[in-house]
Amino acid sequence: LRGATIFLGGPFGSTVLGTANVMSAATLAKGRTVIESAACEPEIADLAKLLNNMGANISGAGTPRITIDGVDELGGATHIIMPDRIVAGTWAIAAAMTNGDVLIERFPLDHLLAVTDILSSIGVHVHQTDLSQDPASCTVQVVSDRNLKPVMFTTQPFPGFPTDLQAQMMALLCVSNGNSIITEKIYPERFMHVPELSRMGARLVKQGSTVIVQGVDRLIGAPVMASDLRASAGLVIAGLAAEG
Repeated sequence: LRGATIFLGGPFGSTVLGTANVMSAATLAKGRTVIESAACEPEIADLAKLLNNMGANISGAGTPRITIDGVDELGGATHIIMPDRIVAGTWAIAAAMTNGDVLIERFPLDHLLAVTDILSSIGVHVHQTDLSQDPASCTVQVVSDRNLKPVMFTTQPFPGFPTDLQAQMMALLCVSNGNSIITEKIYPERFMHVPELSRMGARLVKQGSTVIVQGVDRLIGAPVMASDLRASAGLVIAGLAAEG
């Protein structure tokens, strides 16, 4: 492999796994590789941290331009993987859906600011319980107001609202008061959960890459079909609060 300048942007943003693959391959390539329009997700920075500990020479991970100078070999290393921000966000939304009061440990608060901002607007409060902890992996308390407010949000590449929490947030907004608007800018057709939530009594109107969520007083248990991983999580969350 030889170093090269590679552009990884696309109509819906940068590719996360594409960036991870090119960056990993470039560590042992001869010469310098520059990735332009690289994904900025924290998982890319975490992977670069591991590779650098193994002897790679990577700079700029977490920014739109990553530079990799190839090395002759990589060695072993010990690495603690960062908390899963999508799982953490899913738990926080599940706590809100059930009007719970939940403590979540190793919560990547620093990496979920777009999500906690939307949750705050809805009436769900995520507080770090110990300010001496690293906000990238801390303990938070999640509590919810009884009256949830509607919001508008658009999915975007990091640090925007993640597409992988869109379905879960839609489930929560199904039981809010008023009309919410969700626009999907990463995968415009990622709405397989819309007809399934409708079976449970949700009032949803899909128009292209946008869904209007008309809040209802309650959801009702129903047989539903799981599609992708996050849509399935959204249906589980809806089921937690549904009657029957």
